[in-house]
Amino acid sequence: MTSGDIYGLLLVYMYVFVLIAVTEKIVNNGLLSRKILHVCVGNVLFILPLFDSRWVMTFLAAAPFVLLTYLISPYSPLKTVSKTSSKGHSLGLFYYAVSWTVLAFFFFERPEIIAVGIVAMSYGDGFASMVGVRYGKRKFNVCGDEKSIEGSITMFGVTAAMAMIVLLYYGVTPIPLYLIVLIPLAATFAEAITPKGLDNLTISISAAILYYLLF
Repeated sequence: MTSGDIYGLLLVYMYVFVLIAVTEKIVNNGLLSRKILHVCVGNVLFILPLFDSRWVMTFLAAAPFVLLTYLISPYSPLKTVSKTSSKGHSLGLFYYAVSWTVLAFFFFERPEIIAVGIVAMSYGDGFASMVGVRYGKRKFNVCGDEKSIEGSITMFGVTAAMAMIVLLYYGVTPIPLYLIVLIPLAATFAEAITPKGLDNLTISISAAILYYLLF
């Protein structure tokens, strides 16, 4: 394990646990706390360049959160553990952690791909949900989950904007215009048709795979 791996691990854990403490103790507002956590956890993508080992990033930085988020879900076998809010999808954060783990393992050598997947899942889906809940008037239902046109438009716009920022951060220049159109479009489509919180899997993985295939 290199010094980069150690710094990366320390920053990931410090950031996530401080974020959890802030959202639970200061914000302390059920659904809002979950959505802030959902969006802001995505900022771990800016820490990824510190890691030198695929195994450290995957199995020490990402995978432990798969277990943690399951243990704080309503399905946890530990009755004494404080559970996440029942509002929203009860396994949403668990699927989020699974996505990051899968992306870290398969795309370690191209961290911009991991980052694109994370940003679509965190910022794109997070803001889509917040806007859809508050301002969504035009509803649709494809596979059992109600979505809104307003939320989908937000999903596309936020994912496109944040994907540009992330790709610039990772030194991808010039950024092909088709990437900034097709990747958010794929993520928006995945969000629209995927039910029951599983979009935290399909959004990130579809965005990452499409980027890999196109660029």
